[in-house]
Amino acid sequence: MSAGLRLALAVPCARFAVELAWESEEPALGLFGPSGAGKTTVLEALAGLRSSARGRIEVAGRTWLDTERGVRLPPEARGVGYVPQELLLFPHLDVLGNLRVGERRALRSARHLAPERVLEVLGLAPLAGRSVAALSGGERQRVALGRALCSAPELLLLDEPLASLDLALRRRILPYLLRVQEEFAIPTFYVSHDASEMSLLAREVTVLEAGRAVARGRPETVFGGHALRRGESGEGVVNVLTGTVREVAESLATIAVEPGLAVAVADDGTLAVGRRVAIELHASEVLLARGASSELSAQNVLAATVAEIHLPAGDDRSAAAVVTSTVGGTARRLAAVVSRRAVAGLGLEPGRDVRVVFKAQACRVLAVF
Repeated sequence: MSAGLRLALAVPCARFAVELAWESEEPALGLFGPSGAGKTTVLEALAGLRSSARGRIEVAGRTWLDTERGVRLPPEARGVGYVPQELLLFPHLDVLGNLRVGERRALRSARHLAPERVLEVLGLAPLAGRSVAALSGGERQRVALGRALCSAPELLLLDEPLASLDLALRRRILPYLLRVQEEFAIPTFYVSHDASEMSLLAREVTVLEAGRAVARGRPETVFGGHALRRGESGEGVVNVLTGTVREVAESLATIAVEPGLAVAVADDGTLAVGRRVAIELHASEVLLARGASSELSAQNVLAATVAEIHLPAGDDRSAAAVVTSTVGGTARRLAAVVSRRAVAGLGLEPGRDVRVVFKAQACRVLAVF
């Protein structure tokens, strides 16, 4: 299901004005950037919580805001399911009671979802009668998401859904967010400052800095190519791969990413044959080689072809470059951060055949689902 999002927003803030134009048919959109960039301001404008917002908002062919024509739908008429960072659960209600609050707005909607089904999808059924005050952070996050789902939203807005959770909890919550995409097909707008999270959850990403869009595209393109556009180090460039566990042996799991491409990952005891898994691989952990590279301790040595080379701005010859390569004869790309000297020494250029090398231990499991 497509959101059919059309944005032409201008929202004044204390330090700058947020200005964002965006048109997309993708069902899962991500707004990425550092704290204070204006990401939450955009969500609040979409939800109708910013009376100072100017411009136009159109979702699935319906106009929510058009200041030139005097159209400004109130929040309750926009069909938004908004999960803010603060969650704002009702402490006097149990889990099911919080979901029923969301349901009240949706009883006459064709998109109505029964709270019982939402509880099941989010793994909350055993907690239905429990007070939300007694829940863990991850459980509270799922309750807030469930309440938003029960409101039958046309657009789901998630503001840093994993930011307040530690690594273990993030790994537990990510599968639920993915399952929501698969089960309910509700157009979703994510906000995050985590590139791995964005790469896994969003199909199209806009990078926001000081209220302005500085990059837009598919996650692998944005995070592989634009991190160095202003001389940044490239340390934050990540590769996110999803696939199915094909084999587990001797503390190693083989993940089939797609036909013709499999990677070895260190098994932490959570991987089993047939399970879907998402892994993160930092580009700084990826090596590029020319010629023979068979006698290596690294478990992953993949044939690849250089697709793009992104050099940092400025004259700093010691600064890193990001090289993206297609691997395994597929369309899949992996990014590597290397020095300019390595680019020259290896004769790297688009179309050059290389080997992409990385250790199984360098792959971090993000989610098992």
